[in-house]
Amino acid sequence: MAKTTETGLPKGFRGAEQGWPELRRIPHPPRRVPLLGDVLGVDRRHPVQDSTRMGRELGPVFRRRAFGKEFVFVWGARQVADLADESRFAKHVGLGVANLRPVAGDGLFTAYNHEPNWQLAHDVLAPGFSREAMEGYHGMMLSVADRLTGHWDRELAAGRPVDVPGDMTKLTLETIARTGFGHDFGSFERERPHPFVTAMVGTLTHAQRRNSVPAPLAPLLLRGPSRRDAADIAYLNRTVDALVAARLDDGGGRGGDGGGGDLLDRMLATAHPVTGERLSPENVRKQVITFLVAGHETTSGALSFALHYLSRHPDIAARARAEVDSVWGDTPEPGYEQVARLRHVRRVLDEALRLWPTAPGYAREAVVDTELAGGHPMRRGAWALVLLPLLHRDPEVWGPDAERFDPDRFEPGAVRSRPAHTFKPFGTGARACIGRQFALHEATLVLGLLLRRYDLVPDPAYRLRVTERLTLMPEGLRLRLERRTARGDGVGGAGPTAGSCDSRTRSV
Repeated sequence: MAKTTETGLPKGFRGAEQGWPELRRIPHPPRRVPLLGDVLGVDRRHPVQDSTRMGRELGPVFRRRAFGKEFVFVWGARQVADLADESRFAKHVGLGVANLRPVAGDGLFTAYNHEPNWQLAHDVLAPGFSREAMEGYHGMMLSVADRLTGHWDRELAAGRPVDVPGDMTKLTLETIARTGFGHDFGSFERERPHPFVTAMVGTLTHAQRRNSVPAPLAPLLLRGPSRRDAADIAYLNRTVDALVAARLDDGGGRGGDGGGGDLLDRMLATAHPVTGERLSPENVRKQVITFLVAGHETTSGALSFALHYLSRHPDIAARARAEVDSVWGDTPEPGYEQVARLRHVRRVLDEALRLWPTAPGYAREAVVDTELAGGHPMRRGAWALVLLPLLHRDPEVWGPDAERFDPDRFEPGAVRSRPAHTFKPFGTGARACIGRQFALHEATLVLGLLLRRYDLVPDPAYRLRVTERLTLMPEGLRLRLERRTARGDGVGGAGPTAGSCDSRTRSV
């Protein structure tokens, strides 16, 4: 594979036009101007939604130019299926993802394909997402959900609506911190977001902002934001270094080569099963940051969108709630297997991810000279960005009502009838999200617990607004709660569950 620069592009690669011999055949927005390209009229705060609007007009393969750089977007089902061919295409680290390398380096999400630490970390950490490991995380997920429902009970008693995105961020951050690293950020005991969250949002926002500024002018135009970004990265590094140091002080890496322990144990003490290599201290830091950021940011968005749609579709919420009551009964703490039996609740989650995939795109680059389906030649190193909000709303795949929220689209028969590679919220191929099953189990569990405990009452005046910081999240979403009186007394009312904190869970 071609070696890459820090921008994620192959060395010597000056623009997408170099890798797309017939670029002129690909449509672009009207009113293109010299030097600036297509930036007139662009919504720089919402580039994904802006590109989605433009893609509807231009078709399944289109291009946009900004400050001399050409970007090719793909959302047609045939083209996306072709890009999934691992013999011809691989993950491309570019755009905002490459902008995260100052903080995440060669972590699993931001590593280039040729960097050895990706394969090393993947092979070392994959057992941490096995069925056996997931069962071990389940009790801690319940414990964190207990803290969420305790907080929501207090908000309900005070007559206040709940801040859905804010509380889902607290929940998912605490879940990955507890299960993966034995750490407690104390998010639900804070009035303001934990500084780790503030720093994380700062780095994500800065990474996206860099996409809208010409590279030669970035040092001048982003001088102040770049200083803040450096301070945010320094804080993230210090937080993770302290977390790792605490584990080492406790005799960390207890799982060792036996394969036990949590994710941090595996990072610190597990050798590669074939080569015997171990992750370096520097790479451990990058991996921990990757998991803390990616392991909670997208899941919190998925839960937030799902709760929004459940509040707006009481018939769907009632059906999901009836399933929870039937499957879980009166058990106060559902078991691991009982979560997988919430098939309709899982379909609610999938449908929310269809309409608003919280990681809204992924890039693929050609590893050989090839032709993309539909007759677009691509030289080795050329790349395209898959635009998921349009792929997931393609009326040729999802029908004329593709904009409508309908979890029955994920009934087994409906799924089998659709072409492959038309639902990709976790990416594709070897570089797809390693924590997919973790996120789906956590989110399904939480939706089940909340549906069993509360009726969700929307604000009639609220209209869904989506904020972008590389990931997507509902903006300003608040819901009022009504406590259910039947079968609503599961996890949540009495504070942390007995035995929920082990000796290695540390608070800050």
